[in-house]
Amino acid sequence: MLDIIVDTLSDSIKLLPFLFLTYLAMEYLEHKAGSRMQHTIRKSGKWGPVIGGVLGAFPQCGFSAAASNLYAGRIITLGTLFSIYLSTSDEMLPVLISENVGIGMILKILGVKIVIGMAAGLIIDFAAVRLRRGSEEELRIEHMCEQHHCHCENGILKSALHHTVEIFLYLLLISFVLNVVIGVIGEDFLADLILNRPVVGELIAGAVGMIPNCAASVVITQLYLKGILGAGAMISGLLSGAGVGILVLLRVNDRRRENVGIIALLYVIGVAAGLAVELSGITFL
Repeated sequence: MLDIIVDTLSDSIKLLPFLFLTYLAMEYLEHKAGSRMQHTIRKSGKWGPVIGGVLGAFPQCGFSAAASNLYAGRIITLGTLFSIYLSTSDEMLPVLISENVGIGMILKILGVKIVIGMAAGLIIDFAAVRLRRGSEEELRIEHMCEQHHCHCENGILKSALHHTVEIFLYLLLISFVLNVVIGVIGEDFLADLILNRPVVGELIAGAVGMIPNCAASVVITQLYLKGILGAGAMISGLLSGAGVGILVLLRVNDRRRENVGIIALLYVIGVAAGLAVELSGITFL
């Protein structure tokens, strides 16, 4: 147990400088381009899912939350909401960068998420238009909100420190638990429990990704890097994980049945895409 604690602390502390520099860059982007990106989404029209898929992949702490607010006000379409939810990387990007993985792997994962987000968004918008038969939804500006669950008001440095400490503690806890489990039952046994069971990994990872907390994307990314999750399962979890966007949607969108449908469809798309990635033999490592 002492060795596990020492190894966990040693591995986690090494990530601190990379985490801080990553979040510092993300906060700078949030301050410099955040409002412009939201304005672009508002004006995107029928190209919303395409633009949303690209902008959603940029590492901004509150973009999925902003999208939920914009959708509740019917400023953006349902397809645009889905494209942002599916492409957003939450804490995946900082974890990958801090773990020193290759830029090629990062770009491939982001590329898959962007393409799936765009495609799903365009299909959903096409279906929604056909179901509405051309009728337009009324704007609901009273549901617009500017609270994006960020800490940007504290300044770039303080906000970056806040995110760094928060994710460092998550990484520390998750790494400790994983190291204990691996030490007790073995990494090979744990990997076989998921990797050698078709569909199970994707179903479990998709469900974990639905947890509206940044810890979900941290867990999924770490499990993949340790070889416990396959590529398909990782994609399932990262696609279904929309960060705090779901929480904001439940708070600001008063159409409860619609919210349930959005959450269910997000899970189905994530699992289906993960299975497609697994069957195609795509790998990222």
